[in-house]
Amino acid sequence: MVSTFNFVKETIVLKIIITNVFGNILMFTPFGFLGIVFPKLNNFRVLILDFLFAIILVESLQYFTRLGVFDIDDVLLNTFGVAIGFWIYQLFEKKSNSRRFFD
Repeated sequence: MVSTFNFVKETIVLKIIITNVFGNILMFTPFGFLGIVFPKLNNFRVLILDFLFAIILVESLQYFTRLGVFDIDDVLLNTFGVAIGFWIYQLFEKKSNSRRFFD
């Protein structure tokens, strides 16, 4: 019991947790800007559903090829990153459209 406790205590390091959470979110934020290249993805629902399909496919391939593990936290954090990127993109889009109106 003590060895299990020490193992868990040493593997749960705050720096690793923060790196994992923010790394997964920040790494996928640019995918929220895909609407620039693919206008169909300017719709939030379409973007999120397409991304969920793709990321679940990638995670499943990792699992079935045994080149990684299927992490549900990766799916959730990556999707959250895409959503943040989309909201940032929409914010910039609205600001640039409002400036064009007044110019």
